[in-house]
Amino acid sequence: MGRVVAVTALSASLKRGSVAAIMKPSRCSFPAASLLLVLFAPLGVSGCKGHGAGAPDAQARDGGLAVAVPTGLPAPADVAAPPGDAARTASGLASKVLTPGTGTDHPGPNDSVKVDYSGWTAEGKMFDSSVAPLQPGRKAAPVTMSLSRVIPGWTEGVQLMVVGEKRRLWIPEELAYKGRSGPQGMLVFDIQLLDFTPGPKAPPDVAEAPSDAEKTKDGLASKVTQKGTGTTHPQANDGVRVNYSIWQTDGKLIDASKDKPAARPVSGFSEGWAEGLKLMVVGEKRTLWVPSTLAIPPRPGATPAAVTMLVELLEILPGPKTPSDVKAPPKDSIVEKDGLATKVLAKGTGTAHPTRSNSVTVKYAGWTTDGKMFDSSYTRGEPATLNVAAVIPGWAEALQMMVEGEKRRMWIPEKLAYAGKPGAPAGMLVFDVELIKVLDAPRHTFPGPGPGGMEGHPPMPLPPPSH
Repeated sequence: MGRVVAVTALSASLKRGSVAAIMKPSRCSFPAASLLLVLFAPLGVSGCKGHGAGAPDAQARDGGLAVAVPTGLPAPADVAAPPGDAARTASGLASKVLTPGTGTDHPGPNDSVKVDYSGWTAEGKMFDSSVAPLQPGRKAAPVTMSLSRVIPGWTEGVQLMVVGEKRRLWIPEELAYKGRSGPQGMLVFDIQLLDFTPGPKAPPDVAEAPSDAEKTKDGLASKVTQKGTGTTHPQANDGVRVNYSIWQTDGKLIDASKDKPAARPVSGFSEGWAEGLKLMVVGEKRTLWVPSTLAIPPRPGATPAAVTMLVELLEILPGPKTPSDVKAPPKDSIVEKDGLATKVLAKGTGTAHPTRSNSVTVKYAGWTTDGKMFDSSYTRGEPATLNVAAVIPGWAEALQMMVEGEKRRMWIPEKLAYAGKPGAPAGMLVFDVELIKVLDAPRHTFPGPGPGGMEGHPPMPLPPPSH
């Protein structure tokens, strides 16, 4: 799928499992603007030349063999503009029923829908399809998605449909990707609604906090809906295991933990999320009304908006303590010629060192020199597995000094970290890394359900819901 879905920065940061912090920038994180990329609100990832939909090459490489790139479906005859018999809504969305459905109920804005679809630009160029995928190796198959996480034109248009119906949508740019990464201009979609599953209902007080809610000095309002059994509160460096949902004040679901509890960091998502969690104890359920001043933008460059969060705190995952020598390497650290400094905190039991052709499973935490933790596997409740060749230079160099079982602190100068990359942690970075296992085959396993293609994104841990 492409980017029809509006994934917010909040959700992305909550779930990303900020291995991103140590991943070096990638020129091409996503192979094409498939609907998963296109329907889902842009995550700031641009298209990659020579890959995916719209690539100029007639062939793609797969294991060294040239394979034909799918060309897609022909555009509808009326792709350039809605015909006279198309229905129009007040927002400017135009649609036309191609095949009547057999159902009687319509999906709601927070429901999940199972669909087949194809999408074209107004010039007739197909950019995504579940019926005739453009990506080599991708099989034709229906796609299931939440209507709360797609572009506005999809959210509105699919709610007009019933099961079994096939409808064509002409989505104006304002309801698609205007000003964001993704196909530009008016977009045309043929969608068949195969099934839908009711989503969660918005809380009755989603729009504003009730009069009996507690309020902090900076504007956070909260109300305990179930008392907890614990006695301690999460701290900034901790992680938490929670059930949660995040809502816009108009009742649109932004993100939720869904079928099972999620492990999320306390810090690194939004100030409102962190402040609210620090008020809670294990077993407690609390509703948070987060003002825009304590929220994060729904996407880069956008204005933060107020959100409402429903949180149940199930467990506190103790995080690491900030190192006392975070400001600068101590005298007993080993400093390499390129400025990388390291110190062994616990000796390992292994004998072999990983190389750039290996993957490693590690536990780690990272801080800026002011003592602010920006990423940690501990707060996500499980280690990370990653390719030695794919991490920032300081990590790659230091990992090759280590053996299994070893724990080492790294002071990585900016030139071996992000070198001033916008959105990434700046200056020297400090990491504590425990090498658990050296693996032969390169691979990445990112803890948590965050979106793929994280290379180059800021290393911020994300809380539970998406905003």
